[in-house]
Amino acid sequence: MSYVKYKVPENLQKAIKTAVTSIAEARESKIRKGMNEVTKSIERGTAKFIIMAEDVSPPEILFHVPMLCDEKKIPYAYLKTKKDIGTVAKINVGSSAISIESFGQGNDKVLDDIIKKVKELNK
Repeated sequence: MSYVKYKVPENLQKAIKTAVTSIAEARESKIRKGMNEVTKSIERGTAKFIIMAEDVSPPEILFHVPMLCDEKKIPYAYLKTKKDIGTVAKINVGSSAISIESFGQGNDKVLDDIIKKVKELNK
């Protein structure tokens, strides 16, 4: 059994990458990186959107994250690799997951359409 609950289409993954890159470049944005920070962000209720890598090994590391997100009604999506997540979050290493806590000025609506599509996939 895996923590990946649904497959994110390539075009939606590209849209997520573009949106998160824009958010990461915004001055007032806040992105938590890594499984521990993401878990804290979800439990505190500060997370607005979670992105997880599909290639995390062992998969048990992220097994609890989709369940927590469903419980707290926080949208989440997947990107193919940890490297993809590290790249869009503007860090020099791969990351198993990131949590977007604030979008930064001018990015409030960047993820709205993506979140709607992700919620449809997660049904």
